[in-house]
Amino acid sequence: MADALALCLAALFSLAGMGWLALSLEVHWRQLFGRRAVLTAIIKSGLRLAGWTALLLSAVCCFIADRPSMAVLVWVMLLAGAATAIALLLAWRAHWLRVLVLRGGA
Repeated sequence: MADALALCLAALFSLAGMGWLALSLEVHWRQLFGRRAVLTAIIKSGLRLAGWTALLLSAVCCFIADRPSMAVLVWVMLLAGAATAIALLLAWRAHWLRVLVLRGGA
């Protein structure tokens, strides 16, 4: 049961991490918040830090759930699946990614 929870957390961290890394790019930020939205350096670095931290936590959860040889395989597959899911969300339902951004005025 704990292994399943660790793998679910790893999948969520992978999805959130890829989402934050995508939103740290100007084009995706504007896609979400409009053409006049400004992505400041502080927001960009915060999104990138959050993204890389989430991907690292995803790897840690995978290593908690499985032995190292299987954990690496599962983590790489989670990264591929999360990247694909974020790309599809950006193409069809970009507004769903707003849940990843804590902004007061948006």
